[in-house]
Amino acid sequence: MSSNQRTGRVAQEIQRAVADLLARGQLHDPRIGYITLTGVKVSPDLRSARVFYSMIGTEEQKRETREGLEAAKGFVRRAVTAAVKLRVSPEISFCFDESLERGDRIERLLQEVKEKEGWK
Repeated sequence: MSSNQRTGRVAQEIQRAVADLLARGQLHDPRIGYITLTGVKVSPDLRSARVFYSMIGTEEQKRETREGLEAAKGFVRRAVTAAVKLRVSPEISFCFDESLERGDRIERLLQEVKEKEGWK
């Protein structure tokens, strides 16, 4: 098995573990709003993992969610270590994924053009 396949498999397992935490409501911080995990990127040495998430809300809600996730990093790291059997516990970081917002904005702009030009 190549290193790329292994990091991809570990990334999927980490995403599943974090999604389980969220689905079960184990992150009790009220600042964390409703988020969607969009992916996980793991370093080749498996020592760090970036968890990408997206959410809809105001800038204030996004900031509070980011703060809540930062505060929960240690708990998430321990839970991921317990769920994914690895020699080294990966350092977890959370990154906001803006791709969904950009896609939505492009979709709205295209819709405006269709309406102005009279396209169906």
